[in-house]
Amino acid sequence: MIPALAGQALLLVTLSLTGLILARLIPVEKTLCCLASGFVAGLLVGPLGIDTGIRAGNVQDLVFYVLLPPLLFQAAWHTSPTMLRRWAVPIILYATLGVVLSVAILAVLLYAGINHPGFPWIAALLAGAILSATDPVSVVHLLREEKAPEDIATLVEGESLLNDAVAAVLFTLFLGIATTGDSPDSHWSLLGPFALHIIGGVVAGLTFGLITSIIIMFLKSSTLANLILVLSAFGSFYIAQHLLDLSGIVTVVVTGLTARSGLRNFEQQFLQDTQITWQWLGDTFIALIFTLMGLVIVPEMFLDQWLAIVIAIIAALFARTVTVYSCSPLSSLLMRRRQIPGNWNLLLIWGGLRGAIAIALVLTLPTQLGYWYTLQSMIFGVVLFNLLVQGTTCRPLIQRLGKTG
Repeated sequence: MIPALAGQALLLVTLSLTGLILARLIPVEKTLCCLASGFVAGLLVGPLGIDTGIRAGNVQDLVFYVLLPPLLFQAAWHTSPTMLRRWAVPIILYATLGVVLSVAILAVLLYAGINHPGFPWIAALLAGAILSATDPVSVVHLLREEKAPEDIATLVEGESLLNDAVAAVLFTLFLGIATTGDSPDSHWSLLGPFALHIIGGVVAGLTFGLITSIIIMFLKSSTLANLILVLSAFGSFYIAQHLLDLSGIVTVVVTGLTARSGLRNFEQQFLQDTQITWQWLGDTFIALIFTLMGLVIVPEMFLDQWLAIVIAIIAALFARTVTVYSCSPLSSLLMRRRQIPGNWNLLLIWGGLRGAIAIALVLTLPTQLGYWYTLQSMIFGVVLFNLLVQGTTCRPLIQRLGKTG
């Protein structure tokens, strides 16, 4: 068992490194190169008689406990507490009302559009939750590269952080419903424990974040600070999810935000290297996620499920448009003194890419669900569209809109 896991880890790291090297040689997005590296390897291993042991049905724990926690923690750690408070109203609106609205619109459009007995309402809700998780890492990078106002970068990044957490939490709720059977009573019975699951996750995250801050301030070492933060990212998620039966997703996000806020006055003393370290870790785990996606993709899914993929792409763009144009005016009304410029809305819509978090969530679906293949095909199709079309056209949009905000 251990040699097999070690071999799979070595394969993933090697292919990710290959993708990152390729991205340095050709002017193509790193995530796309990693995906291509995994995809080509997946095509070659079969004819060569090599079995990697990596299947869509056996990567759930790897993704959930190893790849997802550092991605969520890194997003939380990189979010400035000051800027987060400045744009708290729209960020919270987008991440609560916006996500619920997005999930509802996506579920209705996907259920009606696919219109197949093998694609029930719960499948549409799962797809809606996954596709509501935005991951605009490359967009934020472009905003800073083009020297766009810091406010819009914070708004995009902050909205994505809380958006991912809420979408992931809804995904776990729907997944629980999907795996408990068809009894309405069993569905309602999940809501009470689910609420405690979330509230407990917030409390656990505040506790872990406070403990992390205290330990780092006590040790007063930049080297040890990085180690403590890495342990905090994995440890808070694992303890909450596996030992305390709380939401690991909520816990790790709150842990990251609390630790960053608690240590905000000590960045120059012993946190000089943490931003660079977490940028490197974030890039590494994103590369691993996209490489894994490439390995489990089969070309047939785009032929078998092409109509579902097209419907999902259209539904995702429509839901994002309605969400942004519903939440932005409400946010401006509530803030009064700080308005969201109208020309930012287009950037929020087109830059609301689906990436590592959406891939991570769909890879945790049990293959026992009859519609898992359709869901995985749809999500992979939307992610590829985001990478190839939206991602490559964001720079001119930022040049036109970002600087004029």
